[in-house]
Amino acid sequence: MELTNGVDVELRDIEIFLTLAEELHFGRTAQRLHVTPARITQAIKKQERQIGAPLFDRTSRRVRLTPLGEQFRDDLLPVYTALGESIERAKMPARGILARLRVGLMPFNLGHLHPYWKTFRARHPQWELQIRRAPVVDPFSALRDGCFDVLVAWLPVEEPDLTIGPVLFTDDRVLAVAADHELAQRDSVSVEMFADFSHLMPPRMPYYWEDRYLPFRTPRGRTIERGEHVSSVDEAINMITTGEGIHAFPAHVTEYWATPHIRWLPVPDLSPLPYALVWRMDVENDLIRALVRVVRDLGSPAS
Repeated sequence: MELTNGVDVELRDIEIFLTLAEELHFGRTAQRLHVTPARITQAIKKQERQIGAPLFDRTSRRVRLTPLGEQFRDDLLPVYTALGESIERAKMPARGILARLRVGLMPFNLGHLHPYWKTFRARHPQWELQIRRAPVVDPFSALRDGCFDVLVAWLPVEEPDLTIGPVLFTDDRVLAVAADHELAQRDSVSVEMFADFSHLMPPRMPYYWEDRYLPFRTPRGRTIERGEHVSSVDEAINMITTGEGIHAFPAHVTEYWATPHIRWLPVPDLSPLPYALVWRMDVENDLIRALVRVVRDLGSPAS
């Protein structure tokens, strides 16, 4: 595939770059793509030579995208996604599949959400249901760009071009801190205490939406400081374990990150997060309406 200015990048190398941009870890990227870490390094160095500048900042502690790397990822992702989807659409009729519904999850793929997916597939075998993790950075753009047909996101969502569907579940809140953090020995924490520490957060969130997840001020009006930006849950977890920040998660995350290096502290006075279906008004179709009917028929599971 030839990009601008004569840069020629193989599809496999694009896949490697985009996966590393998501994982921000050479070992996990190699494992996910079933190649060696050396192959990952080779592909990234080749791309950086052709482009003439680093795509990643790499240290012994972390891997992060450079500003150029972020731009490269944002330019490549829709092109690569569209190409893959075109190939898959060409294959679908041979498998008896007439259409695909792509659902992006802001939460992890909780077990109590599976009945929704199972029921949808049982009712509509002619349609393929694809469940994927949604990016934590600017997820509404992924929805608007067509990477997903439906997003499962916390409320409120006050975007004029987006429709809000039924709530799937509501989750309590916990604060993640390093095991040796000064708060680690407490049984719980209050939102008022958040003002004493720096919090890790993704960039490019609508103000009202971020404020619902992590308020900008405590009940007494103190500022809750945002520290370094993180581009994935993996990056946030890694930085919490090294004491570089703290983060308030929905409580279901504790089911997936059982590690002795992190303490999960309940935050009783931080409002629970309701998660609902969200989709673009201009692309509502029979598949989306069918998923909405499934959620309404089954009702919201206990959180």
